Amino acid sequence: MQPTIDIHCHIMPGVDDGSPDTQTSLEMLRIAEKNGITHMILTPHHKPMHHNVSVEHNVLYRKRLMEKAKEAGIKVKLFSGNEIYYSDETMQELLRGKICPLAGSGYVLVEFHPSNPFRAIQNAINRVQSAGYIPIIAHVERYSDIVQHSSRVGDLIDMGCYIQVNASSIMGRYGLGIAHFTKKLLKEEMVHFVASDAHDAAKRSPNLLECRNFVEKKFGADYASKIFCVNAANVIRNDKI
Repeated sequence: MQPTIDIHCHIMPGVDDGSPDTQTSLEMLRIAEKNGITHMILTPHHKPMHHNVSVEHNVLYRKRLMEKAKEAGIKVKLFSGNEIYYSDETMQELLRGKICPLAGSGYVLVEFHPSNPFRAIQNAINRVQSAGYIPIIAHVERYSDIVQHSSRVGDLIDMGCYIQVNASSIMGRYGLGIAHFTKKLLKEEMVHFVASDAHDAAKRSPNLLECRNFVEKKFGADYASKIFCVNAANVIRNDKI
């Protein structure tokens, strides 16, 4: 099996609602390593009206965590990023370099309020693209106006977006309806990334192996390789997916 790369996780300690401290972060990294994860992009939340970690501290805290992981014998490689909650402030902050793209690439991970209308999501994506970035839609299964009209995922892809879903959604941890939606997308090969969106070492841990095994069995090893490894490797290299 190829290694697994996680492009969406909240393992950086003490900066958002993810890991509260270094000890928890190291525990999460150990779980990740046991799941075959070799590379992770740390994506702390960047939200309006929040005290967001600066780009400089994002890089500094990642390096500190890598040092602690190395001391603990953990070999997972870490990269900087953000999960961007789209708002009226987003474009200005992107253009001013106040937000981390994924692993220093041209790709950005963007999330929306679950009740945002599809038209608003399209307009936001157009603005992100106009700034020269390639949008990856975080956990697309959370947006009700898309879940109710699954063909809209295809519309987003046609716009030049890439689609990320959470492993826990595929495995049914958020209900049968969400699981059915994500599996439909997988069947139609409209998912480009499966990520952990890990927030802790218990209920929302970086456990991707179970989901990868399921996807390989149900949808084929080649497709599983793309959405758990190859596409993410291209993001880190800043190549085309």
